[in-house]
Amino acid sequence: FRFKESLAEDLWRADLVISHAGAGSCLETLEKGKPLIVVINEKLMNNHQLELAKQLHRDGHVLYCNCSTLVDTLQSMDLSTLKPFPPGQPEKFALFLDKVVGFQ
Repeated sequence: FRFKESLAEDLWRADLVISHAGAGSCLETLEKGKPLIVVINEKLMNNHQLELAKQLHRDGHVLYCNCSTLVDTLQSMDLSTLKPFPPGQPEKFALFLDKVVGFQ
């Protein structure tokens, strides 16, 4: 499909997600506890996708590759090595903001 309002249902049904390294795509997938392979777009200037993918990989949450190495990654992947992504803690961020603006 070219456009879909929400991928939530597809993500819930997926056994594996292969995605670009957009922050929203990565976080939405990881928050649902799905294994993720991130495919880097090497043509982007100042490649923030590569930075995000590398950090998530260093933390043990994703595998990453580029288009030319995707098949190799699929053939050699061991999804059991991936660590669950920790849940968000918005209350900590709210407390931090309160402190910064002087509400505490």
